[in-house]
Amino acid sequence: MPQSPHRLWIDATLFDGLDAAAEPMAVAVKDGRIDWLKPMRALSEADRAGFELVDAEGRLLTPGLVDCHTHLVYGGNRAGEFEARLEGKSYEEIARAGGGILSTVRATRAASEEELFAAARPRLEALMADGVTTVEIKSGYGLDLENELKMLRVARRLGRELKVRVVTTLLGAHALPPEYKDDADGYIELVCQRMIPAAAAEGLADAVDVFCENIAFSVAQCERVYAAARAHGLAIKGHTEQLSNLGGSAAAARAGALSVDHVEYLDEAGVEALAEAGTVATLLPGAFYILRETKVPPIELLRRHGVPMALATDANPGTSPIFSLRLMLNMACTLFRLTPVEALRGVTAQGARALGLQRECGRIVPGMAADLCLWDTDNYAELAYSVGLPRLVHRIVAGEPA
Repeated sequence: MPQSPHRLWIDATLFDGLDAAAEPMAVAVKDGRIDWLKPMRALSEADRAGFELVDAEGRLLTPGLVDCHTHLVYGGNRAGEFEARLEGKSYEEIARAGGGILSTVRATRAASEEELFAAARPRLEALMADGVTTVEIKSGYGLDLENELKMLRVARRLGRELKVRVVTTLLGAHALPPEYKDDADGYIELVCQRMIPAAAAEGLADAVDVFCENIAFSVAQCERVYAAARAHGLAIKGHTEQLSNLGGSAAAARAGALSVDHVEYLDEAGVEALAEAGTVATLLPGAFYILRETKVPPIELLRRHGVPMALATDANPGTSPIFSLRLMLNMACTLFRLTPVEALRGVTAQGARALGLQRECGRIVPGMAADLCLWDTDNYAELAYSVGLPRLVHRIVAGEPA
């Protein structure tokens, strides 16, 4: 493969993943990575030598966006459940009646890998058009060995065939499949003894996730899954405190989780556990919005204890059929009262941290991958303020326009 040209982005209004630069900047890219940064006032002719110049014309340059929690690979859809909720049924009622996750499981099991790939591709392309350069894709709609691995193979293929970094997560413990309706411990044994070893051996998963909730799995069952994940060298994540407070976030933090996600019912003890472990709290305003929830995540507690907050679409067929990370910026500010800078950090630096990629992407600093977005604005707050605008001018992956 030919070597990427050396490019020098000049006159950029820079948001580096954590903060906005105080003056126009130049960003040098060599061999797909950030080489150096300089204020425009200090840029010399010698600095420009050997680079292909790209004039940002004062527009906003950010890291490529990171969507650190999605369920993009699945069969069917759940528009009927959307209608049922509007008619008064709760998420829990639908799930207990055999709908929810299990309805998607049936459709996913019936679909071939080719069909799942064809369905997932436009969902991912929608995120890419929004500026996403890194995305996590979970399994969790197969709920048996064959179909969970099938989903992960499709996710890996998406990463190979599209210009986007894909991180894969085994979410075998998403719900109880019909075969194990009255045997949650037996199903957890299957996840630990067969799914995790197989996904690790085939290189299909980067992490393991668990849904810790009254309608899913207990803290003790989750801890068994975390132990199996660690034993096979896989990272840990958790769906926790979405519908109630079981202490799942604290348990995940004790196990060394990269992130805990949802966290609407997280209490101060749980926040303290996250702070001590350095675990990221991933906020998912799309599910909050679609489910018409009223319990807002404990934003002030997370701020007070210095817990990093990531932000993601939770793109999935039931509770967040939304394929716009830009919309999540606005929702996080409007519904959760994040500031624009907190929201933008959540889809750049903190989103990368939630995936264990904080040394690879999510920042514009020397040594990082040159995954970048150029926007038709000079104000980073406008990315959260305005829905549909400003326009994405360039999406750059490893230094190359994509």
